[in-house]
Amino acid sequence: MSEEKKSLNFIEQIIEEDLKTNYKVSDLKFRFPPEPNGFLHIGHASSICLNFGLGLKYNAPVNLRFDDTNPLKEETVYVDSIKSDVKWLGFEWAQECYASDYFQQLYDWAVELIKAGDAYVDSQSSEDIASQKGTPTQPGTASPYRDRSVKENLELFEAMKNGETGEKAHVLRARIDMASPNMIMRDPVMYRCLHKAHHRTGNDWMIYPMYDWAHGESDFIESISHSFCTLEFLPHRELYNWFVERVSKPGELVPKQREFARRNLSHTVVSKRKLAHLVEQNIVSSWDDPRMPTISGLRRRGYTPESIRTFADSIGIGKRENMIDVAHLEFCVRDDLNQKAPRVMGVMNPLKVVITNYPEEQEEWLIAENNPEDESAGEHKVPFSRELFIEQEDFREEANRKFFRLKLGKEVRLKNAYIIKAENVVKDDNGNILEVHCTYDAESKSGSGTEASQRKVKGTLHWVSIPHAVEAEVRLYDRLFSVEDPTADKEKDFLEFVNPESLEISKAYVEPYLKLARTEDKFQFQRIGYFCVDRDSTEDNLVFNRTVTLRDNWKNK
Repeated sequence: MSEEKKSLNFIEQIIEEDLKTNYKVSDLKFRFPPEPNGFLHIGHASSICLNFGLGLKYNAPVNLRFDDTNPLKEETVYVDSIKSDVKWLGFEWAQECYASDYFQQLYDWAVELIKAGDAYVDSQSSEDIASQKGTPTQPGTASPYRDRSVKENLELFEAMKNGETGEKAHVLRARIDMASPNMIMRDPVMYRCLHKAHHRTGNDWMIYPMYDWAHGESDFIESISHSFCTLEFLPHRELYNWFVERVSKPGELVPKQREFARRNLSHTVVSKRKLAHLVEQNIVSSWDDPRMPTISGLRRRGYTPESIRTFADSIGIGKRENMIDVAHLEFCVRDDLNQKAPRVMGVMNPLKVVITNYPEEQEEWLIAENNPEDESAGEHKVPFSRELFIEQEDFREEANRKFFRLKLGKEVRLKNAYIIKAENVVKDDNGNILEVHCTYDAESKSGSGTEASQRKVKGTLHWVSIPHAVEAEVRLYDRLFSVEDPTADKEKDFLEFVNPESLEISKAYVEPYLKLARTEDKFQFQRIGYFCVDRDSTEDNLVFNRTVTLRDNWKNK
């Protein structure tokens, strides 16, 4: 087997085998079919990358189809967010489709199934229907309405469509096999009555198709060649095929359903229902709260589309569910931002430094390289003055030899600037340090070419000039849950494991270059982490979200 063959995932292997038999490349067509009942999350990103990635690999069209068959939960706002997410990830769909586009065709086909004796109207309660399903080892019991006449079924089904019956009075069921070892094949429900306006069709329909009926038939209508879904739909494949067989002609190319395993992400949940619960309970502020694993939340936090695509590609497609450490996702964004993000300086916990031998009225504008990983990124100017902020943790009056930051009697280099030496401190009445007084070596300016500028000292600190400092709000986001799998303990509510330290709001002082920053601009605050400008930011109030720390600190916790 060639190296190329070995690198194919099992989905690609299925396609390659099909191309050797009854498929041509021109037959290939894929789709991404979300239900518009919430915002997409990182699990959907993997499915998006799979389907659109196959489209790119085989130069095949990929449809974006909304499986909008449940008006109780679906809204236009979710449709818009999904389209935005797919585009942001860098993909374009061939056609924008909706299951609701096919409501008339699905209804007409259902009528044909009734005429063929393959469907009937059941007037039992949902509880009675469920009780008659049987068990995996015992066959089900036939409904007393299973042998209704075709005429009566057609009349009742039309009355259901017209809203002339109660919502719970009837359902339409496929007439298959109540003794099937696959319980899904035991006369599944095809339609239920819902007197609820639909986000696209309004009140045109009083009945709505169930997912199993709508999904495969929508694939067939759109000439989808391969329908990829997650593993929980494996038992549904038999029903998918049964429905498609009822509407297709012999020898016609029909869609093929195949399943892949979900990839769960640690320290969060990837369930729309649970994510909606987090929003409803005000655990998070919104679907795009930067702690959420939604694509819009990751985007707002500062993740790049490239980092998410890299993550999806690196975890691959498998046949078994497993838990992916969120540290791997964080690694992907660190690696991407390292190549792209401009380096800037911001101080989170300020300590005042006064350079006593620097002229009081003097200021300089030093040159800072935007990104050492990218020569084309250019540079910007940073102001320097007599009074600076450094981080409190970067100074100690006394410290051992392993402390390479500022301490009394010792030297450090200020990033892009001078070497300074701590001489003494000023304290308040309680012994708290108010200021550190230092001297500087005027010949040691970085990049000046002097002998002193080449002098090596072990520590380099970031800093901000106090007269030029811009105050900013920083939102320090961490993992939303304190345990790897908050749903593992079935006897506890997953909300019990919410990390109380998932958000800390603080103040920082940043260099004036950042006054030019706009929403979603990304930066590396040197020695601290990667940050993104939040949409709440204004000219008068800069707001930064921490995307990720420079290193994975969670394991230390």
